[in-house]
Amino acid sequence: MIYVNSFKELDVYKLSRQLAQEVFEVSKTFPKSETYSLTDQLRRSSRSIGAQIAEAWGKRKYEKHFLSKLTDADAEQLETQHWLNVAADCIYCSSERAAELLAYCTSIGRM
Repeated sequence: MIYVNSFKELDVYKLSRQLAQEVFEVSKTFPKSETYSLTDQLRRSSRSIGAQIAEAWGKRKYEKHFLSKLTDADAEQLETQHWLNVAADCIYCSSERAAELLAYCTSIGRM
């Protein structure tokens, strides 16, 4: 069994950081009119996944709190999926790029 010393070593955390960075890059191309709506919502939810995982790590000694934070992380990745679908529907990103980012979300959810 492999033990980690920090949440930063968790594969799920690393993947969530990668997703957040890629969401940031793709959302740079969204219309200016979406700055305070879709762009903001998508960036917030994608960044919150890793934050919730980090908080869960801090509460890992308390099973109910730990599970609650992991549930919050999963909810954030589901919200991110929603906003990615909206972005694809509005043709702000290609369906192929949205599918790539959605695959990250699915992987995070499985972890």
